[in-house]
Amino acid sequence: MTSPSHVPVLLDRVVALLAPALDHEGAVLVDATLGLGGHTEAVLERCALARVVGIDRDTDALAQASVRLAAHGTRFTGVHAVYDEIPEVLADLGLDAVDAVLFDLGVSSLQLDVLERGFAYREDAPLDMRMDGTSGPTAADVLNTYSAPDLARVLREYGEERFARQIANAVVRARETTPFTTSARLVELLYDVIPAPARRTGGHPAKRTFQALRMEVNDELAVLRRALPAAIDAIAVGGRVVVESYHSLEDRLVKRAFVEATRSDVPEDLPFVPAGHEPAFRLLTRGAEKADPAEVDHNPRAASVRLRALERLAPSPSTGVA
Repeated sequence: MTSPSHVPVLLDRVVALLAPALDHEGAVLVDATLGLGGHTEAVLERCALARVVGIDRDTDALAQASVRLAAHGTRFTGVHAVYDEIPEVLADLGLDAVDAVLFDLGVSSLQLDVLERGFAYREDAPLDMRMDGTSGPTAADVLNTYSAPDLARVLREYGEERFARQIANAVVRARETTPFTTSARLVELLYDVIPAPARRTGGHPAKRTFQALRMEVNDELAVLRRALPAAIDAIAVGGRVVVESYHSLEDRLVKRAFVEATRSDVPEDLPFVPAGHEPAFRLLTRGAEKADPAEVDHNPRAASVRLRALERLAPSPSTGVA
């Protein structure tokens, strides 16, 4: 089995955004996408009063991160769950609220670098792509069972693939002879279907299809839609939610959730905000922050990152979180 490498994206900036919320006794961060634990390790090292609850659906990642973070003892708690299960995780741990929640979305270093997981398209591997390898349909299942219209929808919506219909039709024809099992055969089909001029721009021609299959297999956007309000509801006053997105669809959901949270209930044409009607949250980032060229050169995975953060200023009447 190949070994993963791990370079956390925007590490210093992420910790700087989280640190003010974690500078008190009993502070708790939920790292909702633990991965190999790079961001959590930095928080535990730099925020001496904080402890971290690390959530990951990937049992391999959780095991490796737990070994990496073992030196921090009881300051780290690992939980096998999907990140839209934040309310259940906190309830199980007896936590009414936390001080920060971090999401580093998308595929992790472990999943990308371990070829056997099937996320990469540059080497032949089984078409799996499950973040939780213990359950659920694989990418091969999607390719071999979805109708051509459904497959085209997945490729178009999640991969923004211009040739979604042509690819879907070609997959359905090809699987009648032999079902898809490994990535090399799919990549070969994509090279045949996507016109040569299109293959020469926009990166590897398989990138969009593999991304779309991964997002479908793991139901990533639906999970994120549920997880964002759960995270926002979970933080106490002074608490922060920090999100790193790598896809326009993800970032759009984050932006929408944050704008909604920071909106006042006062009519827009009112010239002032009456006392007691101030928004319960404020944005900490001006738009979406990006990695600088130096970081992208050092860590190409940072090229597409979009970072957003918000802070709770007051309790929410609906939740009573203080």
